[in-house]
Amino acid sequence: MQNEPLALYIHWPFCLAKCPYCDFNSHVRDKIPQARFASALRAELAYDAARLGRRRLTSIFFGGGTPSLMAPETVAALIEDARTLFDAAPDMEITLEANPTSVEAERLHQFRQAGVNRVSLGIQALDDRALTFLGREHSATQARAALETARSLFPRLTFDLIYARPEQSIAAWRQELTTALQLADDHLSLYQLTIEPGTRFEALYRQGTFTLPDNDTAAALYDTTAELTHAHGMAAYEVSNYARPGRESQHNLTYWRYGDYLGIGPGAHGRLSFGSALKATRRHRAPEPWAERVENTGTGQTSEEDLTPHDRAQEMLLMGLRVHEGINLNRFYTRTGMALDNAVDQSVLAQAVQEGYLTRTPQTLSATAEGRLRLEALLAALVL
Repeated sequence: MQNEPLALYIHWPFCLAKCPYCDFNSHVRDKIPQARFASALRAELAYDAARLGRRRLTSIFFGGGTPSLMAPETVAALIEDARTLFDAAPDMEITLEANPTSVEAERLHQFRQAGVNRVSLGIQALDDRALTFLGREHSATQARAALETARSLFPRLTFDLIYARPEQSIAAWRQELTTALQLADDHLSLYQLTIEPGTRFEALYRQGTFTLPDNDTAAALYDTTAELTHAHGMAAYEVSNYARPGRESQHNLTYWRYGDYLGIGPGAHGRLSFGSALKATRRHRAPEPWAERVENTGTGQTSEEDLTPHDRAQEMLLMGLRVHEGINLNRFYTRTGMALDNAVDQSVLAQAVQEGYLTRTPQTLSATAEGRLRLEALLAALVL
């Protein structure tokens, strides 16, 4: 597995405010220590490159947090470092997440000059009332302006929307998504609102401050999403991601295809091949202790564990059945060391195929549209 291509994830942990639905590793600071964290990220990247060797690098993803709060020169330096330390693919995808506030939108042209060729905008809604509920710092007008700016600068553009919000009707979502598709380029990420543990929304939801659409309405909203995106020429290539053919997120496909990825920055995870071993890596979550570790030792890593064949099979099934293409069974064996039949409950597999939730061929195992709608429950029963 040592020839496995590599994706690079760079985590910027800082935000202007903590969104009430967010359970990501994000932190609000009155003043962001730009120079310190730029230096630490570059040092950690160099540390890992030295032990990985000159792997082929297929993508870079700046995530967070809010990476558009990074100094553009830091983004440029990290991209240049990555190109120097690894063998960058000629068509390497370089994505940066950004919010559409006016301050961040003004930086978009600098990020393009830094080498970013794909931007992901956290729009989340095109309705001011919904944006207020979601705790966003921008307005619908700012969102549209940022989209226009991004489309003029970047060869590739995606943005996120959250639906199945409180009191959201199918008709209202149909109208909002139709508008979004008119503003879209080649990719959209469309997520149903979920209540994550430890978030402010969890507390409010428990208190009964708001309710979510019932299961039937949520399913109808999902079906409406599939209908409208399909009519616009976008395929549901993953549970929550829609793209024109050939314009899928190559970085995220690395995760879903269970490829190798290096994660640097506070709280970042990785999956890295060393010979026949596959290791799970994790960085310290808190920003300042992470930076201190890097300054003292070269890395903020806190754990690195060998994944057993069963661990690998479990993870590959959980990731691979999210995508329309499913799992290549030859790659499954090569990557995990297990045959599929030894990794799943065969009676559940047979029943899921019979009931139209899974499709199995000699080459692949994939979830149908109905199966992806029930994927969480299906996986809980299927995976050993």
